[in-house]
Amino acid sequence: MTNTLAPIKEPFPDHIKEILENYPQANGYLLSLFRTFANSTRFLSKGVPNLLDKESPLPMRIRELVILRTTANNNCHYEWGVHVAYFAHHVGLDDEQVASTWQKITQTDWNEQERVILEAVDQLCTTGSLDETTRTHFQNHWNAEQQLEIMALVGTYHTISFVANVAQLPREPFATSPRDL
Repeated sequence: MTNTLAPIKEPFPDHIKEILENYPQANGYLLSLFRTFANSTRFLSKGVPNLLDKESPLPMRIRELVILRTTANNNCHYEWGVHVAYFAHHVGLDDEQVASTWQKITQTDWNEQERVILEAVDQLCTTGSLDETTRTHFQNHWNAEQQLEIMALVGTYHTISFVANVAQLPREPFATSPRDL
């Protein structure tokens, strides 16, 4: 084990290889983020729960808004770019909306439910809580299970942003950069 936080290289030890087989891959390519997680078997297997499964109580578009806004709030070009490349257009975000997730949110970019979620994410990222008005709107739009899922996504993608930023992961070849917008 090394003191430098960086993606591990193949060949992977068998116990790491076995865990990494459960991580998503595109044509056999494993994201450098996942290979960075592999510096710790414990972190790789327990540190970041997979909240992107089909059992999520949130619509995929809302999950992606939470992830994009959280990673933008953490200035994480790496993870924001991966999610833009893989999911943004799939969930119906147009180019202006994608750009807006990195910038200041305006009232005209989003419907009411989306404005509430983006405001909630901003407040969770900056204060760790919600002001009374936002909390009321948040609770009016999302049931308790969904609220917990949203907070878990914000926390998870804070952690992912910390890892990617501290490891100084370069942009994946297929990923979008906020600078491209």
